[in-house]
Amino acid sequence: MTLAEQVVQGDIRAAARLMRDIDDNRPNAVRELKQLYPHTGKAYIIGITGPPGAGKSTLVDQLTASFRKRGRKVGVVAIDPTSPFTGGAILGDRIRMNRHSCDEGVFIRSLATRGALGGLSRSTTDVGMVMDALGMDIVIIETVGVGQDEVDIVKAAHTTCVVMVPGLGDDIQAIKAGILEIGDVFVVNKADRDGADRTARELSTMLEMRNAPQGSWNPRVLKTEAQRGTGIEELTGEILAHRDFLFSSGTIDNFLRERNQRHFMDILRDGLIRSALDFMAADNSMARIVEGMGNNSIDPYSAAEDVLSQMLADTNRGTDH
Repeated sequence: MTLAEQVVQGDIRAAARLMRDIDDNRPNAVRELKQLYPHTGKAYIIGITGPPGAGKSTLVDQLTASFRKRGRKVGVVAIDPTSPFTGGAILGDRIRMNRHSCDEGVFIRSLATRGALGGLSRSTTDVGMVMDALGMDIVIIETVGVGQDEVDIVKAAHTTCVVMVPGLGDDIQAIKAGILEIGDVFVVNKADRDGADRTARELSTMLEMRNAPQGSWNPRVLKTEAQRGTGIEELTGEILAHRDFLFSSGTIDNFLRERNQRHFMDILRDGLIRSALDFMAADNSMARIVEGMGNNSIDPYSAAEDVLSQMLADTNRGTDH
């Protein structure tokens, strides 16, 4: 059996191997994903994002336990910083969730960012699809914590939770980053700290000032103490309430259409870039273009147009034959 067939039958080892192949960008991974795709689309995806030190991993650990109490199978994709030595993930997140390691209803996978911006790894969506096909009811994606650029999560998750902590000035930073625009639920974690009430109040005020379309979801601000498990049940309830809103209002259809378009565009973009690099490698034209840009004899705009037109001409010649 192929890896994809084994994954659909619930083989966790096969899923782990396929996720490794996806993350390592091995050629067989795409072949397996093609087989797997018809078996996806059932899992509900939750994004957890926010600044470093906000307690995201502890919150994910508690949410996992909460969903398991409800009988849901949970997959966790933890985006970790990249090791400067091996290029792999620094497994801090998985260590914090160690208590779930013996639970067959939980699958945790760490991914390194490998230079990708926006808080996610390039392979995040595909790894989430494997968990979906494996039979996970809930897939939680925790971003790396890069600060103001973590807006990519909104492309992948049905419900995005933005986690803040008091005392870091992140309420003001959130306005700059447009984080207020991507959050479906806002969480002030470490609510036992001084200033938690003020942070929650300011966030609520900012959300009220938004010009949200009539009939759209109104995000709430919740307070939690993930370390003690305080506020976790309320947070779980709010996530499920947002899920119910998406389906009852019909908003889910538009969301899925936009997400599928983004996913296709990402794959198309990567494929075109790879094809262009292979095309230029054949006659070492990349070096000539870079050198020409250095002495201003070539501008990058014309060079890009030339490469694309030559690629299309070659494709047409191949079709004619």
